[in-house]
Amino acid sequence: MIKRKAIPQGYMTVGEVAKKMGVTVRTLQYYDKEGVFSPSAESEGGRRLYTDKDLIALHQILSLKSLGFSLDTIKQRLTSFETPEEFAKALTEQADDIRRNIERLTDSLTAIEQLKEEALQMQTVDFKKYADIIVNLQMKNEFYYLIKRFDEDTLDMIREQFDKESGLDFMNRFQRLSEEILQLQKEHIPPGSEKCQQITEAYWNLIMEFTGGDPGMLPRLVEIGTIDHAANEWEEKQKTINEYLEPALEIYFSELGVNPFGEAEK
Repeated sequence: MIKRKAIPQGYMTVGEVAKKMGVTVRTLQYYDKEGVFSPSAESEGGRRLYTDKDLIALHQILSLKSLGFSLDTIKQRLTSFETPEEFAKALTEQADDIRRNIERLTDSLTAIEQLKEEALQMQTVDFKKYADIIVNLQMKNEFYYLIKRFDEDTLDMIREQFDKESGLDFMNRFQRLSEEILQLQKEHIPPGSEKCQQITEAYWNLIMEFTGGDPGMLPRLVEIGTIDHAANEWEEKQKTINEYLEPALEIYFSELGVNPFGEAEK
């Protein structure tokens, strides 16, 4: 470290740096002790002296610290800038870190707002369901709000039957099939047509997959799926699907000669 008799032009004291950068002198002293940010020079009286280049390094440290990086990690990431290209590269990496952090915080904020809405609609405190909603929000499952419609027995069955990967796969297949059904309804394809009956069979197979073939779950699913007044876009779509599929399922079961809902009642 260079020793200076006085404070020459172009150098700043620790107090001046702290004031410019909005940190405390104690913080800068701690960074110096940890070997993260040391002064470029020191006066003969022992005063730490910094340059404008030091301010750039300090800005990098403070930015990385705000992103949650430890001081040990920051020490490894700090770069000595000798060329404009090196400086630009470091700024690009820092900007990328900030963007990722903003995205993460935005996702967290959205999840908090969504969970708040679900909690208010449930009208009772149910931390087990809250936990399920949080997991599904993290999975970016757009059907997370359906959880509040399930009872504990149904939720326990879902937890046992599906993990994250299989659950998302099931919901994606259900969504694709739902879009196909909506298209049939839009095209006014008759419920008894071969095309409609094929999709009806696929829809029923999904229901059986969801329930694990347990007919005892059917009445509960019917109750959950019954939508008198749609409260959102998904419920509006599902209401249309239900109205179109009801006669199609009657035809499907009639041709099979079975009544699964009658079996469920037994």
